Amino acid sequence: MTPHESRAVRHFLAILRDGDFLTRERMRLWAGAFLIGFAAAILYMAATAHGLNDYKGRPLGTDFSDVYTAGALVDDGTPAAAYDPAQHYAREQVVFGRGTPFYGWHYPPFFLIAAGALAHLPYLPALILWQATTLALYLAAMALLLPRPRDPLWLLLVLAFPAVFVNFGHGQNGFLTAALIAGALALLDRRPVFAGILIGLLAYKPQFGITIPLVLAVSGRWRCFAAAAATVAVLALFATFAFGVDIWTAFLASTHFSRTVVLEQGGTGFEKIQSVFAAVRLLGGSIDGAYAWQAMATCGVAVALVVLWRSQASLASKGAGLCLGALLATPYCLDYDMMLLAPAIALLALDGRARGFLPYEKTALAALWLVPIATRGVAGATHVPLGLIVMTLSFALVMRRTWSHQPVPATA
Repeated sequence: MTPHESRAVRHFLAILRDGDFLTRERMRLWAGAFLIGFAAAILYMAATAHGLNDYKGRPLGTDFSDVYTAGALVDDGTPAAAYDPAQHYAREQVVFGRGTPFYGWHYPPFFLIAAGALAHLPYLPALILWQATTLALYLAAMALLLPRPRDPLWLLLVLAFPAVFVNFGHGQNGFLTAALIAGALALLDRRPVFAGILIGLLAYKPQFGITIPLVLAVSGRWRCFAAAAATVAVLALFATFAFGVDIWTAFLASTHFSRTVVLEQGGTGFEKIQSVFAAVRLLGGSIDGAYAWQAMATCGVAVALVVLWRSQASLASKGAGLCLGALLATPYCLDYDMMLLAPAIALLALDGRARGFLPYEKTALAALWLVPIATRGVAGATHVPLGLIVMTLSFALVMRRTWSHQPVPATA
């Protein structure tokens, strides 16, 4: 390497270390450009649609089709059929045509309650209602999480966050997941019972139930823990009353298909799944090897979260660590689940502005904000799990604040 090249490398590393490129004007311009691009892409999908399907023959809102189909089966009086792939696909073909791809239903029975309610509407109004309502909840929860967010830049960054577009394109539930987590973290100390109810409602995504009960227990937040457990119990009882005991048998039987076909064989696509398990499989590793690596990652994240939540770190750092840890601890999280990065980014930015940013933290915030739109394409083209790498490094930076004995700089 020549002296000129060496200086260029050092200069580039200094830029990444200090993060001075992340100015308000650049954030505004990038966020505005992304928001305009997202709006144009959504309009293009709508303009090129044929009935309920897009230009590729997929249902508009792709993954929402499985929610709507499950709800239709509920309204038909056959809720257990939602957990039978053959029956579920046959009903999808009735709604969206014979050539529609298969979108499976993998959620616990109590989510059928929401699905059944949505299926009372025609498909497109149901999709619009679902996206608009959950987006509003996401925005409200983020406003609650941020103390007096008077600066309009926060709203632009929250709306233009690339995971928002990923979630929109798939008609997914990432807005709801982010809203429940952000709301719970905002109310954790002020309204622990209500925070627990929000956490309990998150049980429709059981893969995120690994880390959250753990941090509530180790930090002694027993009122919140009890409220969450009671909420899950009420949801389960309601689903049993509405659909019968056999719905749980059907759900448990369906987990074999979800585990073997969707996760282990990559039916969803390993490039879409942002986990250690999927990264190992994407790189050609065995199923047993993928489980082993994921187990080590999950245990490592759990230990780190115990240390973090029992430390004197700020609640903002703890909350950001929990959002990142929840994604890293499960073998099954997709790019639309990276909506959970929104509260993590907000909390890390708040903590940095309050106590100063350590080296590379501003760059990590920019990377976390950008990575949801790129991770699927990069993994598919190069087998590099970009999203997993960025989340892991960001989690390590959160833990550095806990493990470092040096004071955080006073400047932001």
